[in-house]
Amino acid sequence: MGLFQSFDISASGMTAERFRIDIIAENVANVNTTRTENGEPYRRKIVTFQEKRVTPFTEIMASTRRTKEAYIGNGVKVSRVKEDTETDFVMDYDPSHPDADENGYVRYPNVNIVTEMTNLIDASRAYEAQATVFDASKSLATTGLSIGSGS
Repeated sequence: MGLFQSFDISASGMTAERFRIDIIAENVANVNTTRTENGEPYRRKIVTFQEKRVTPFTEIMASTRRTKEAYIGNGVKVSRVKEDTETDFVMDYDPSHPDADENGYVRYPNVNIVTEMTNLIDASRAYEAQATVFDASKSLATTGLSIGSGS
């Protein structure tokens, strides 16, 4: 693996986790949004990652037989952001609310603050881990350059 490839992998991880944090913040900000443009309550959004460049297994197998090196990843990217349609909206009895139905119930978004905060902690720790790897790679490169320069 080249040194700059490790920078790219770490940077892609940080970029993906930052995007995930932004989506979590959007979910939390809309926890009380009972009506969007389409007339429905806000739906929680979920971020999915995938490898940047998916290498076919046969290619990996062939390269490991030739070079005897371990498989090297390519980093990650956000593959999609989907709405959570599996979780039901939260029903709350509030007949005075403008979005209440004929029975007095209001449909609130399917956003659970505890889940979102747990996901936020997970995403921020993953971001910190990628930043640590980036710093370690940078330190390794700096040390290598100083050794090579003879100082």
